[in-house]
Amino acid sequence: MAHNNTVLGQLLKFTPRHEFETLANQHHSGRSFRTASRWSQFVTMAMAQLAGRNSLRDIVENISAQTHRLYHLGSAKLSRSNLSRINDGKPYELYEALFGKLLQRCHGVVPGHNFRFNHPLYSLDASTIDLCLSIFPWADFRTTKGAIKLHVGLNHAGYLPEFVTVTEGKTHDVTVGRTLNFPKGSIIAIDKGYNDYAWYNQLTRKGIFFVTRLKTNAKYRIVERRAVLKSKGLSSDQTIEFTGVQTAKTCPVRLRRIGYQDEVTGKRYQFLTNNFKLAAKTIADIYKARWEVELFFKWIKQNLKIKSFVGTSKNAVMTQIWIALCIYLLLAYLRFQSKLQKSTQQILRLLQLNLFEKRDLMALLRGDPPCGKQPNTNQMALL
Repeated sequence: MAHNNTVLGQLLKFTPRHEFETLANQHHSGRSFRTASRWSQFVTMAMAQLAGRNSLRDIVENISAQTHRLYHLGSAKLSRSNLSRINDGKPYELYEALFGKLLQRCHGVVPGHNFRFNHPLYSLDASTIDLCLSIFPWADFRTTKGAIKLHVGLNHAGYLPEFVTVTEGKTHDVTVGRTLNFPKGSIIAIDKGYNDYAWYNQLTRKGIFFVTRLKTNAKYRIVERRAVLKSKGLSSDQTIEFTGVQTAKTCPVRLRRIGYQDEVTGKRYQFLTNNFKLAAKTIADIYKARWEVELFFKWIKQNLKIKSFVGTSKNAVMTQIWIALCIYLLLAYLRFQSKLQKSTQQILRLLQLNLFEKRDLMALLRGDPPCGKQPNTNQMALL
């Protein structure tokens, strides 16, 4: 009978230990603990994310029940005080760097997006994570409310969070958008929260395309009109230039305005883009696909622990968020590698029920029966 490590151990092998230790040495500060390590912290917090544990006591008691398995994971048992001190004091930048390594690994197996064009496609958005101001005083947002904001540029090739930034809750979305270095020729789908005419001009000069919604009070004149297929819900396809005094100065380039009516809801939209080559319906479909980034935020908030935290310091909160994002990439990588028609949530549910089982990981995902347990053929013969 073949020997298998635990399911959790097989999943963590997608994070090579030598790469992790190299990053840990690069992002080290203060004295080392005698028995604890950053790897033990990662194994413990990864288990907490996958198993849905809610508190330090819950995490430590759960991992303590599997002490005999920790040796094969290369991890040591951490006490609540040790885990708390590491989360509070050891730089979270280690897991931000680990996220980058895992993202590169995912790029090697990721499928393409669902559009026919070859341009990289991103959806950019941000989501606020509410915090109690009395418990997290560093996360000042409003008079009686604390918050941080998670900004994500979601790559539609595999729906990977390729650009991630965590900021104060007060930080405006477009402030972060300006700092992101999207590859030349890529297309970014953004909502009206990123409205910045100077940024539109900057993106155009860099050879980066955007698709957004035109503000209702925008002042412009029509330079050219093109024929549209009204059977596809299109009402207009125009070349425009802004006529507002300030807008004309900050965005002197000509843009494309597309009118569209959703056939299901009947709602009318006015899209704005600097791409003049793609079909008007494709532009409308690109903006519709922007909803994937909203689904990403919904997924990680429902399935991973980024809304309730086991530490109160900024470093502990950031550590938990970046480890959660690393786990998301591990699940995505596993989904790409398995090539099975299973969603990320289905894979997560299987892992939650079998984390410390000694079963072949891929066989588990395929649904093969455990080794030694074959179906009762006699019973089937009676059917």
